[in-house]
Amino acid sequence: MIKTQVVVIGSGPGGYTAAFRAADLGKEVVLIERYENLGGVCLNVGCIPSKALLHTAQVINEAAEASHFGVTFGETTIDIDGVRANKEDIVSKLTGGIKALAKARKVQVITGYGKFISANQIAIDDSDEVIEFEHCIIAAGSRVTKIPAFPFDDPRVMDSTDALELDNVPERLLIVGGGIIGLEMATVYNALGSEITVVELADQLIASADKDVVTPLARRIKKQYKEIYLNTKVTKMEATDAGIKVNFEGKKAPETDTFDKVLVSIGRSPNGELIDADKAGVNVNEWGFIPTDKQMRTNINHIFAIGDIVCQPMLAH
Repeated sequence: MIKTQVVVIGSGPGGYTAAFRAADLGKEVVLIERYENLGGVCLNVGCIPSKALLHTAQVINEAAEASHFGVTFGETTIDIDGVRANKEDIVSKLTGGIKALAKARKVQVITGYGKFISANQIAIDDSDEVIEFEHCIIAAGSRVTKIPAFPFDDPRVMDSTDALELDNVPERLLIVGGGIIGLEMATVYNALGSEITVVELADQLIASADKDVVTPLARRIKKQYKEIYLNTKVTKMEATDAGIKVNFEGKKAPETDTFDKVLVSIGRSPNGELIDADKAGVNVNEWGFIPTDKQMRTNINHIFAIGDIVCQPMLAH
């Protein structure tokens, strides 16, 4: 058994900064991370790799539009392996940096899936390790929301993590969900040469944003993408030899169509129900969020919660 003053579950932007701050204040700290690298979703399969790819897309687009400013480049050649390698190099440097900072602060990092077994103990799955703590900070994050009826077992149906892998550039790509993550990936794949179709259930793109902000963006990308369908729902998705066959529903919904790949980007779900919080007495609401007070304290006095697991918008950047 490991005894510590502070244990932090999750090493994302909330978790590792909380762990480092506690260590700086002289506390003994254990940081639990289920994956091999520190940094959480944001650094490994979210904000950072997406921004690296968005920068590549920006360079491609600026080169294409440079003639408007009197500068003309030759034909742009895109090396997908090089684009992918650049993204992975950026992620590797940053995860390595966080690992070094943890070591310098003498934060003990444990790799594994942590779950509560009591109000003062956490067990690590697939091991005999148990951590006994005085205070806990839950920063267990969120996961991609998936629709069970969609054939995610087919590699041509992607979530945001799959899309960031950049295995290849499909000729025709359907993006289900016109939110921030979906449109970021639309920007990247459009710049790399994909024909983009976006389907959004709401009556505007990025439904959480003010319409005045979204309108200029919508006007621009409508010129770049093949189609954008609002107030439209995907009712069925089927894997065929020719591609992913998709059925739509809505007043202006298109006919059934087939795409080379489909990215399903309909949001994220908090991990509140996946860490056995109830065994610690911590309340988790019906959506999987953990309610807190203004100090981020849960209903259990010595247990706090931060980040995606607490509230929307579940985005670090």
